[in-house]
Amino acid sequence: MKPKVLIIVSNANSIGPRNRRTGTFLPEVAHPYAEFSKADYQIDFASLTGETPYLDALHLADDPDNLKFLTGKGWEDMQKGKKLSDVNIKEYDAVFIPGGLAPMVDMPEAALLKKVIAEVYGRNGVVGAVCHGPVSLLNVKLSDGTYLVKGKNIASFTTEEEDNYARADVPFDLQSALTEQGAIFHASEPWSANSITDGNIVTGQNPASAKGVGEKIVAILESKRG
Repeated sequence: MKPKVLIIVSNANSIGPRNRRTGTFLPEVAHPYAEFSKADYQIDFASLTGETPYLDALHLADDPDNLKFLTGKGWEDMQKGKKLSDVNIKEYDAVFIPGGLAPMVDMPEAALLKKVIAEVYGRNGVVGAVCHGPVSLLNVKLSDGTYLVKGKNIASFTTEEEDNYARADVPFDLQSALTEQGAIFHASEPWSANSITDGNIVTGQNPASAKGVGEKIVAILESKRG
C-alpha cells in the first residue's frame, strides 16, 4: 500500500497586537506536497477546527510547485480538509505541519495536536515540520513523560530570522522555546536551505528548507517500505 501523509494546517489568519495577516506560507505547504505527489503518496489535509484555512505568500505563485499547488488538487483539498478530531490518525504513516506565522497562534498549546504527534511518533511514524511549523512539537510529551524534542536535532525559524521578520507580532521566540525543552537546535544562515533528520523527525528552518523537508520525509517512508 502507498504511504499516507496527513498535512495539518493552522486555521489562524491574523497574529499579534497589530493583527498582522497570516496563514500557511504557500511554498512551505506546496513544496513538500510536490515531493509527496511525485512519490505517489496519498495526501490528506486536516486543520484544528475544520474551517477553511488561509494561505499567505500568494505573491510567490509564479514558482512552479506553488502554481501547481494553487491550480491543481493541493489548494482544493486543503480547503476541504477535515477537522483534526474527525481524523483516524492510525491510518497515516506521517504527519507534516507547514509554517507561516499562523501556527504560532493556534498550535503552541493545542492538546489534540500534541496527542496526535506523540501517537504517530510513538508507533514509529514520521513527524515533519518547517519554519514556524515546529511550534507544533512544543509541549509534546512522550509516554515516559519527556518532551519529544529533548535531545533531538531540530531546525526551525531562527531568532535571527524572526528579529528581521515578525518580532513584534509573535508571542514568543520559537528557537528559544524549542531549546528550553531540550532541543539541539541547528541554525544556518538566515533564509538559507536547512533541513535536518533525527530518526523519524524531520524539521526545516524556513521557506527555502521546505523542499528538503519533503524529500527527507519521502526518504524515510521509502526506507520503511523495503
